[in-house]
Amino acid sequence: MSDGVFNVPVPVNEPVYDYAPGSSERTAIAFRLEQMHAEEIEIPVIIGGREIRTGNTAQVVSPHDHGHVLATCHQAGADEVAAAVKASADAWHEWSTMSWESRAAIFLKAADLLSGPWRTTLNAATILNQSKTVFQAEIDSACELIDFWRFNVHYADQLMREQPASSPGIWNRSEYRALEGFVFAVSPFNFTAIAGNLPTAPAIMGNTVLWKPATTALLSGYYVYKLLEEAGLPPGVINFLPGKGAQVGDPVIADPGFAGVHFTGSTPVFHGMWQNIGNNIARYRSYPRIVGETGGKDFVFAHPSANLEVLATALIRGAFEYQGQKCSAASRAYVPSSLWPSLKERLADQIGSIKMGTPLDFSNFMAAVIDESSFDKISSYVDEARSDSRYELVAGGGCDKSAGYFIQPTLVVSEDPKSRLMSEEIFGPILTLHVYDDARIDEALDLCDTTSPYALTGAIIGDDRAELDSLTKRLRHSAGNFYINDKPTGAVVGQQPFGGSRASGTNDKAGSAMNLLRWTSVRSIKENFVPPTSFAYPHMD
Repeated sequence: MSDGVFNVPVPVNEPVYDYAPGSSERTAIAFRLEQMHAEEIEIPVIIGGREIRTGNTAQVVSPHDHGHVLATCHQAGADEVAAAVKASADAWHEWSTMSWESRAAIFLKAADLLSGPWRTTLNAATILNQSKTVFQAEIDSACELIDFWRFNVHYADQLMREQPASSPGIWNRSEYRALEGFVFAVSPFNFTAIAGNLPTAPAIMGNTVLWKPATTALLSGYYVYKLLEEAGLPPGVINFLPGKGAQVGDPVIADPGFAGVHFTGSTPVFHGMWQNIGNNIARYRSYPRIVGETGGKDFVFAHPSANLEVLATALIRGAFEYQGQKCSAASRAYVPSSLWPSLKERLADQIGSIKMGTPLDFSNFMAAVIDESSFDKISSYVDEARSDSRYELVAGGGCDKSAGYFIQPTLVVSEDPKSRLMSEEIFGPILTLHVYDDARIDEALDLCDTTSPYALTGAIIGDDRAELDSLTKRLRHSAGNFYINDKPTGAVVGQQPFGGSRASGTNDKAGSAMNLLRWTSVRSIKENFVPPTSFAYPHMD
């Protein structure tokens, strides 16, 4: 490549298609859905660019039609992990020393491929395998993933331009090196964009990666990998290791070359991984970077000055979009008694009008939860709400897994502000609400801040500017992403860097330079142009 200081393209958030009737994008996605629904593909393990069929397979199904098989996926184990570690080591030197511009070009090309010819494939895979509506797929598997790749390249460029001052006769420089070893990326089912970001953010910074996608999102994960291949990603830079958690994770974390983990998933799994890393700390060649976004019990706190229509919309969209399976979903709410009678009627009517069913019917607002274990867990909370006198089941509550894993949008009022439904992460379409006395708002704010161990997202709704300022201060540490007069979901790359603290993770802010800094090992270089030639100092005369 010729000499020069190259500027990467300035990123702009990808426009969101609305898939209105008669639109070209609606016609295109409907055609691709029909094609992919009729297919049953084979998904291999991919190591060093080579497809491996282990014979230990699992079926990939549609949650809204769990009898329909989309793919058969081969599972990785200890042998495949060992091969992937070697492949990543073989690729590491060339990849980590490749010119920054060449690495960046791969991910910029991936973004353009996804914006164009790959858009319908990734969206269709997400609709079919993760039961997202067409709009929820669009904002995730197309727009957010495109934004991750474009903005991360931009942030990496900005980061590397951060250089130290130099005194006369000295040139100081910071070199942003890859970590020595490999990064382990463990991605969740609920966002294809996160699945694409977790392995590629470290790779942009020159690292090689072992990627374990969620077992319930293998179709979209596989197509993300194939898209990256088409964009020019060299073999061994990212190795695709579908498989069960411990069978892949334990040998990965035990390897001396383990240099870091980029994780999104449940809090107990992250706790177990961190403990496992601690137990192996003396084995590693360097101290691993641990970056994780885990659970949430995200809140909406309504001030007495709240606009009822704004509040109702924030609650319904925040709680029930994608069946409440967003880390950021509104799961608990605090509403003043002065607003509750009118809000109750409004919520019950609107929840009752929500249409639920297959995402192949674009008129549906909700589809199915991801799998049977999730269905059983969520429905157990519904059963508790029905049987415990401390709760009032206001709307929804229907659960049916005969053909797909469907749970109705459910609204519960909890008399006890610290009940299980108010404090535990459910990860499903249940919104639990506590009604507080207007005169005891300070007590309600304390409950909001302390009831849950999590601090991922939260929202406040109100029209009194002074009170909004006061609530923002009172709830300062309750959420890493905080919303005023909006639902607590929908963070946009480049606008709201995402992450939380407390039990919600390390708050390293995906989609920002803060996250990318975790995947570099900075070397400080000092060059002296006129070095001294005598050891003596003037004060010695």
